Amino acid sequence: MAGALEHGEPVPSDGSLPDEATAHVGKNGFAVYVHVPFCASRCGYCDFNTYTSTELGGGATRETYADTVLQELELARKTINPEQVDTVFFGGGTPTLLDADDLGRILEGIDDAWGLAPGAEVTTEANPESVDPAYLRRLRKSGFNRISLGMQSAAPSVLRILDRKHTAGRAPQAATEAREAGFEHVNLDLIYGTPGETADDFAASLRSVIGAGVDHVSAYALIVEDGTRMAGRMRRGEIPYPSDDVAADRYLAAEAALSEAGFRWYEVSNWATSDEARCRHNLLYWTGADWWGLGPGAHSHVGGVRWWNVKHPAAYAKRLSDGVSPGHGRELLTGEDRHVEDVMLRVRLRAGIALDRVDPAGARQALANGLLDADAYGKGKLILTLRGRLLADAVIRDVV
Repeated sequence: MAGALEHGEPVPSDGSLPDEATAHVGKNGFAVYVHVPFCASRCGYCDFNTYTSTELGGGATRETYADTVLQELELARKTINPEQVDTVFFGGGTPTLLDADDLGRILEGIDDAWGLAPGAEVTTEANPESVDPAYLRRLRKSGFNRISLGMQSAAPSVLRILDRKHTAGRAPQAATEAREAGFEHVNLDLIYGTPGETADDFAASLRSVIGAGVDHVSAYALIVEDGTRMAGRMRRGEIPYPSDDVAADRYLAAEAALSEAGFRWYEVSNWATSDEARCRHNLLYWTGADWWGLGPGAHSHVGGVRWWNVKHPAAYAKRLSDGVSPGHGRELLTGEDRHVEDVMLRVRLRAGIALDRVDPAGARQALANGLLDADAYGKGKLILTLRGRLLADAVIRDVV
């Protein structure tokens, strides 16, 4: 189960926002995130706001979930009026545990409420075992044009440690099926540094994603969160903790293999074969756009106001059935808050950030340590070198 919600000031019962927050909604882009909290089983490393059927209790079901989300969308429509929706992202959980028609109804509701921009990017996450060719065709017909599949590894032993249910070859097969169904963009997610993973295991995973013909790869080091089953196993000494040195080696291996295959990094943990293949939804997050998060536990940001919904699906549904905002708490970001967050996110991007936006002493030190591109620095931009990407968090601490 996920941890406790953040504190914050109360959200008004009608979900209204300050006038100054809504005055320029979407001026830097507008996105919609839809959280689907259902999972068939819980992965040992996961601390996301997700629930298996035995954890849900009354008042929340997959069958009624789309209608509940549409209730929040109606409240959102009365609260803000962006010019258009640039991207939509269904995450979770496993969105594809819902019927494809339900996902389509939610997407149609977003279009009816605010209007999808021409060529809007519409993504859903999926577990490889949760989709088949017929389901993928229905999603594509509903307007989804991008899919992100949780592969994690091509090694059966690693999948077992992660408590993943799909077989090693299923993710590349699902990626092929998605392409055949007409999806314009397909991503495969990898996790590296899992206890017991060898260099050969990860090399096989990289060969597998490259061979799948996808145009986007995300690769993240395993992070062990307190309260997860994996954290408990490590605490008891059943499996070792991840190694930072191993994670660095894996990252270098990913960069080498993906670069040779025609991928180009555009964010520290993300590679794409072209600018068009980059995840536009995440880029909106990383560059200061507004977004509304629908669903239990979902976070939103509009005009410097950030808020988050109640976490449990039953509590979320009850709030909406009572005609009350599902918002649990919110915070009004100061100019300094927004600046710090902007720096933290943009430093991780290949596009970098203007030097006049960061602490000059910290930037000079990072340059001296070989963490910044010297040519870009001379042109007034902070862009990480490969070594800088390995130490991105340290660079961010130095330049904020």
